[in-house]
Formats: sequence, C-alpha cells, structure tokens
Amino acid sequence: MQYLIAPNAFKGTIPAWEAARLIASKIKNIPEAEYLIQPIADGGDGTCDLLIESMGLEKVPVRTLNAVGQSVLGYFGWDPDSRKAFLDISTASGIGILDKSQRDPFLTSTFGTGLVIRKAIEYGAQEIVLGLGGSATVDMGLGILAALGVIFLDQNGRELPMFSPGYIGKIHHIQRSPQMPKASFTFLCDVRNTFFGPNGAVYVFGPQKGLSQDQLPVFQESCSRVFELLLDKSKRGWIDQAGYGAAGGVAMGLQFFFPSVIKFGAGHFFELVNLEEKVRWSDWIITGEGQYDTQSDQGKASFEILRRAKAYGKKAALITSGQGGRDSAFDLVLELPDLDFKDPRFREMARENLLKSLDEAIVQRRLP
Repeated sequence: MQYLIAPNAFKGTIPAWEAARLIASKIKNIPEAEYLIQPIADGGDGTCDLLIESMGLEKVPVRTLNAVGQSVLGYFGWDPDSRKAFLDISTASGIGILDKSQRDPFLTSTFGTGLVIRKAIEYGAQEIVLGLGGSATVDMGLGILAALGVIFLDQNGRELPMFSPGYIGKIHHIQRSPQMPKASFTFLCDVRNTFFGPNGAVYVFGPQKGLSQDQLPVFQESCSRVFELLLDKSKRGWIDQAGYGAAGGVAMGLQFFFPSVIKFGAGHFFELVNLEEKVRWSDWIITGEGQYDTQSDQGKASFEILRRAKAYGKKAALITSGQGGRDSAFDLVLELPDLDFKDPRFREMARENLLKSLDEAIVQRRLP
C-alpha cells in the first residue's frame, strides 16, 4: 500500500512538517507500507517556508528587523534556475514573534520584510514569491516600499523615520527613488478580503493586530489619505481587489510600483511541489488540519487535495478536530479530541492525540 502523507498545519499546535513526520512514524509500522511525505499549504502562515523545504531550495539568512524594529534573523529561499526568491511575511514581520503588548498597527511595519526582499533582489532575484499569512501589520506594504526606495515625508518635507508612532498618519508626501530595483511579485494568499470597507483589512484584521474598536475609523482615515497619495504617485487606474486586505494591504501597496499577481488557495502551491504526480503514485492520501469546516472548501489545502484524490480514484483520510469532516467526501475521518488551550501542555497533548488516533485507526484496520 502506498501512502501520500500530506497534512496542512494544525494551526496553533503542530506545524505541517512536524505533523507529517508524526503521521509517518505510525504509517511505517503498517506491513508493506510505502510512503511519501509532502506537507501542504494554501497561502496561510508558513506557506513559503514549506515551499523552501519541499523544493530543496537554498535558505539564505538575512539579519533584519521585526515589526517593531527589533533585530531578528530572517531568510529567503533561493531558486537559481527561475531567479525566484521565496519568503513569508511572517518570518520578519509576523504577529507570532511579538508580545501582545507590542501589537500596535500605529507603529508596526513591514520594513524588516522589505530588507529581506532587498537582499534577495541584490542576490539576483527577478521575482519575489511572498506568503502573506500571519502578519502583524496594517501598513499597506509601506515598510517594504520604504526598504526598496520609496521615500515617505512629513508635512515639512522631512523623511519619516521607520517605526515612529503614528507613522502612517504623519505621511504627507511620497517620493520615488530613481534607484528602485526592478522585480515582480507573486503573492500567496488564503483570504479574499478587499482592503477597504467593513470586510477590509482595518475592520476585520485590525483588532487581531492590536487596534481597539474606537481606533478603527481613525486608522482607516489615515490609510485612505495615504492611499490617495499612492494613487496620485502611480498615475494608474485602480480597483480594490480580493486579497488586497491580506497582510494589511501589502499586495495593494506594492502593485502601485511593481508588477504583481495574487495567487489564492492551494493550487499554486500544489503546482510548485508537483503534488498531482504524488497523488497519482499513492493508494491512500492522509491529510489533516486543525479544524475542517465550511471554509475549507474555499481553496483550503485539505479540500483541494481531496478533489485531486477523487479525480484520480484514490482513497483519502482526514485528521481534524471538531465534527466538520463528517459530511465531507473523505473515505475516513479521524476526529481529534478538543484541546484545553489554557493547559500549558496543549501542544504536547495535540501531538499525543494525533498519534493515538492513528494507532487506533491502524489497529482497527480502518487504515489498511
């Protein structure tokens, strides 16, 4: 029996690569089992990190800054054949590496991610593949633009220092450096929110990143004013698109200055890792995610791999918490018990629950 082990991340508990290796540790005990490991992602946090490892790319370290200006070690994956660099915005500018007290969109910036991008372009990158999941910012990509040569000035014509409180609200003029690099961007994204409006970046994601309810209108107004400056500087037509709300408007801001395209869901990831070839090889596909629900059929990785399994007549198993998989088309659903996230051992318990569910399925021959 040939198994393709292809879980998504179990968000907040088990990264995708670790989940895949845990599953493999049990599958290898099945007599005559063969398996391939290929963790999957759909544009969320860590998507490019998975691509870097899956594609065997060189990981180039870059000393940079986090979203509040503290020193961190970032990196990008380098593909010399395609001249592409792969990186996640969450590596340098992620919300997961900040304390809760540091979450403040009036201060946080993508400048550190911009420094990594600048280094990648100096390295020879002609295209930047940027994963947008897990950002700490709502800065419209202004920090990245500043690192790449766009100059933001206050009302007196002075350049604004990065990581200054109220940075966006202080911008009155924008200058474009003639030394700006030439590169294109592909953004990997798992949300379809536009930037503006009640379902946009500020009102939906701002509170998660530190904005209080009474700050939302003020912050949105500052963004609207800077947006008009960007629009005037670029001299191009513009429509608020799905995905512009991801990562606080990074794709929206960068498209004013660089050729850009947004890729949604798991499809692009699957192409890059040749997933369909691996599906054809397998008899059973084992996938999983933290909680399979009604959102999972909108480009989420576990649903997309199910579609491919059915297209090739393969069996598919889902490991997930909750009851959302019960009405799905998976051939087998292993339901994990709910976790107590107040328990300091919840991540350890998540691993134990995953292994136990696989043990039970193998003993009961639900997995042949």
